Amino acid sequence: MLDISRMQRIRLSAHPRGQIAVALGILAPSYEIYPGVEIEFEGFEKVPREPVIFVMNHTDRYNYFPFQYRLYRQHARFTATWVKGKYYENAVVSSFMEHTSNIPTVSRGYIITKDFLSVMGRRPEADEYAALRAMLNALGKSDSEEVDAGGVPRPVFERARNILGRPFAPQDETWAEAVDAVFRSMMRRFVELNEETFELGLSLLVFPEGTRTKRLAKGHPGIAQIALRHSRTIVPIGCNGSDLVHPGSSPLPRAGRIVYRFGDPVRLDASSPFHIEEEYEPFTAEAETRHGATFQALVDDLMLRINELVDPEYQFADAHESEGVSGTGRFV
Repeated sequence: MLDISRMQRIRLSAHPRGQIAVALGILAPSYEIYPGVEIEFEGFEKVPREPVIFVMNHTDRYNYFPFQYRLYRQHARFTATWVKGKYYENAVVSSFMEHTSNIPTVSRGYIITKDFLSVMGRRPEADEYAALRAMLNALGKSDSEEVDAGGVPRPVFERARNILGRPFAPQDETWAEAVDAVFRSMMRRFVELNEETFELGLSLLVFPEGTRTKRLAKGHPGIAQIALRHSRTIVPIGCNGSDLVHPGSSPLPRAGRIVYRFGDPVRLDASSPFHIEEEYEPFTAEAETRHGATFQALVDDLMLRINELVDPEYQFADAHESEGVSGTGRFV
């Protein structure tokens, strides 16, 4: 399970042995020999030599495999990739994720869902989740209206317990305060891991949509918070054809052709229209309140750039809605 102590144990490497082992032991025979996969990088000459943030559409379960393989074999570069916290539920999968230099993303939704599940033995219903999320969002906002949580089972608020590695005593704090403290603790380590990524000379690979969807969907602002905090150059990528090579849950590919198109780098120096002068702590309510519009504007711009780099069948769906998993199923 992904909790505070698990986040603290995660380590990254400048030369991830796990990525190299997967590339040479699994991907090389499949891509180069049988069944054979053609991987093309269009416009890679635009990519700066220093560590960057790659943002890419997420069409299938494995579309980062061909990308990392080509990046390593032909350019001797490695990435750390943002992955969902729920992939750390299974011991085998979580071990694979750690050894291949992935960074688990932490969300308020993940903590809410995991805590509710531990108390009630089930995921929250849509109205229960909405009420709990509203309570958390209202924390610390003096002008917020009181949230009606009457439909949420009382044990969620009244039962003493451990929430992902942190004790919760209802007589000393509210449920929202406890969850916020867990989130802040885990996110500080998450931010540290992103900083370590750049210090090690790795690039970051992020799927802004947050879930797999063949048609492009609206992006989430998390990557903007990291990119703007550290003024890191972002390179948009359009992935085309990977869903046909990796159509299911097996990492073994079908024969096919995958094209990664690289867009113009987006530099976030002082001349950028998205530049933020003041320092801030990413993923805090304070930062999201003060700069949330800028974070979302940057991500919206990046998604439009990706849209121009993908073939028509991968371009924005109607209303930019995701075809991926929705509801609390996203978290567990």
